[in-house]
Amino acid sequence: MTGKNLFVSVIFSTYNSPDWMLKTLWGLHFQDYQNFEIIIADDGSSEETKHAIDGFVRATGRRIKHVWQADDGFQKTRILNKALVASEGEYIVFTDGDCILRSDFLDVHLQHAQRGYFLSGGYFKLPLNTSHAIQREHIESGEAFDVDWLVANGLKKSHKTMKLTVSGSKAKLLNALTPTKATWNGHNVSGWRDDIFAANGFDERMQYGGEDRELGERLFNKGIRSKQIRYSAICVHLDHARGYVKQEMKDKNKAIRAATKRDKSTRTAFGIEKVSV
Repeated sequence: MTGKNLFVSVIFSTYNSPDWMLKTLWGLHFQDYQNFEIIIADDGSSEETKHAIDGFVRATGRRIKHVWQADDGFQKTRILNKALVASEGEYIVFTDGDCILRSDFLDVHLQHAQRGYFLSGGYFKLPLNTSHAIQREHIESGEAFDVDWLVANGLKKSHKTMKLTVSGSKAKLLNALTPTKATWNGHNVSGWRDDIFAANGFDERMQYGGEDRELGERLFNKGIRSKQIRYSAICVHLDHARGYVKQEMKDKNKAIRAATKRDKSTRTAFGIEKVSV
């Protein structure tokens, strides 16, 4: 079974970055594939984010599910699970509120969707000045993904820009040849609802540092395989500071991931459904 014509839930996380979040929303608005819902997993943003969402809804007429929780530090896994509970799609695509998706992004995910697999993409990272330069009209026109336009607006051209220009058989070849492993990358990944819920979603003990990948590692333990689409499903990543990153978070997450691998865990006890004591 492929993903053609499925109803899709698109989930992305955000935290007090309304300007970047709006660019993510405009990227979704201008998708070629339109049979989807948008769910914003908000990890404790202020009212400014809600006002930005309300403005987008007024401008577009779209329905947005804004799933919010009080600020308690970096708790992305917790809010993603709440967003999963609110979702209705048979197929689920994840990105982040600092990414803009090219207009064919969802089409690519749906074309490659296959039972027994999840899809793993990447991103093209932009510098801060270029991130600021991108506006709604550049997303709608596709200029936000055009190398010449990006270079004219602060991007330094390098061999990496190839990720934005390859297509067709060349993209397929590069997907096959890349040494990057096809892991569960939270900014560009998709999978089947029943696989994700069977794994009990994200492990809520985890904070920053590999917290997305651990879900994919449980799926691998269950026998789910991954497909590489990093040169096909294109998104650009907007630059920003990461003041929430702490080494102890990374260390804790590393230990949890090691246990997942050692125990061959397929389901977390700290996910959507909690184990009663």
